[in-house]
Amino acid sequence: MFINPTRETLDLTRKALQGKDGLNKSITLSSGLVYYDLQAPSKTMYPVITPLRNSIPRVGRVNAGDATRWKQITSLIGSGYDAMGWIPEGQRSGVMSATTSTKSASYVTIGEEDNLTFEAEAAAVGFEDEDSMVTVRLLQKLMRKEEVALLAGNASVSLGTPTAPTTSASGSSATLSSNMYSVIVVALTLEGWKNSSLAGGIATTKTITGADGKTFTLNGGSSNKSSNTTQAITLGQSLFASVPAIQGAIAYAWFVGTAGSETLQAITTINSVAIAAPLATGRQAASVISADSSANAGLAFDGMLTQSLNPNNLAYVNTLATGTAGTGTTLTASGRGSVVEIDTMLQSMWDNYRVSPTVIYVNSQELKNITSKVLGSGSGSLLRYNNDSSGDVPYSMVAGGTIEYYFNPFSSGGGVKMPIKVHPDLPPGTLLAYAENLPEAYQNNETPNVAEVLTRRDYYRMDWPVRTRQREYGVYAEEVLAVYATFALGVITNIANG
Repeated sequence: MFINPTRETLDLTRKALQGKDGLNKSITLSSGLVYYDLQAPSKTMYPVITPLRNSIPRVGRVNAGDATRWKQITSLIGSGYDAMGWIPEGQRSGVMSATTSTKSASYVTIGEEDNLTFEAEAAAVGFEDEDSMVTVRLLQKLMRKEEVALLAGNASVSLGTPTAPTTSASGSSATLSSNMYSVIVVALTLEGWKNSSLAGGIATTKTITGADGKTFTLNGGSSNKSSNTTQAITLGQSLFASVPAIQGAIAYAWFVGTAGSETLQAITTINSVAIAAPLATGRQAASVISADSSANAGLAFDGMLTQSLNPNNLAYVNTLATGTAGTGTTLTASGRGSVVEIDTMLQSMWDNYRVSPTVIYVNSQELKNITSKVLGSGSGSLLRYNNDSSGDVPYSMVAGGTIEYYFNPFSSGGGVKMPIKVHPDLPPGTLLAYAENLPEAYQNNETPNVAEVLTRRDYYRMDWPVRTRQREYGVYAEEVLAVYATFALGVITNIANG
């Protein structure tokens, strides 16, 4: 008689599991065989926030060469008295003149690479198309790097060497031990601030080995270190230090210790620091900093913040006063529902260049501070809140509101309502105002956009020849940020929290 061994085995197993020996009790979720519920595709759990990349017009150039160039006419100077056009009957006017300059911006390459092994590609069949997903992730990461470049790429602004800090000591409740302390400061660009940390140290230079085996070096965004200043501290006192603000710096790194043994103790986004607690150990030594590593000439282009902070450009820059060391200077409420420093910037940009910013980018800290200044007790009577009172609930309020728009009254069209946007890469203590388009009075000069991303070759994927049992990919772009009207940019920096 034919017996199906598989069926017979299953029957015997089923009887054993139902038997009085309780064999079924040994099969649990942790030890048994269960269905593996894997949801496809994979979940993307990283932010890709690129407001500048999304908003600045991208313009492809034909026959782009190595750089883009344009002629800039910044003023027309009338003959005689510039404000008077009176001419006697039958006579000719004098000859006017124009202020002109030639501008250029070199194209550079940005890129990112990844790879996919043959095994990983095969194993992902039925789950997701890994060949496509590698490209998507490469493009997203490149866009994030591009966003930082558009904001703060630095090819031209060198921070140099800060002056020696000014130090002092006061107070009675600090826990910093008694000693003769030495203080050194290093200034940071926005790139340097993003590349540095207390745990990882200040970014100086980094040698990158490309996927082709060749190497290149990038400057991390830090100045040279200053000379040191010493300060005696007795128990209970805090150590205070400040340094004259450097235009182009948005943060400062403070090295403290005994002379010759200073280590990184603080990174601030104002030009001063207060140290009240015992010094941390295991931090980067100041001796590591030996040169100015702030810019990447020839490899980078200048971002909008860098072009604003470049002293050779015409952008509005207000570096707030040092104030009390360790405390700094905060924004000031006007008492009429606005911020004094922002109002001053808007008026200056109108008075000098007849431009009105259309957006303000801020850090989350500054959004809170601006809201606090604008919605203070003195401006409560100016606040208007619209609500539909129909229905069962007569009224409702939402807690935690913030300022969404800032009204700029200085405009030939009667005023501009500017959105205040949180930018993911702006540090605390700095805000950037930007006129995205020149006003109507400027339109005849064929410059509708204040800034454009000019592309010699926009995003493209490279599929490199197979060298090993993996596919190698690169996503690149060849571009430059051209800001035609730097006077349409405004920056307020060195803002203290509060």
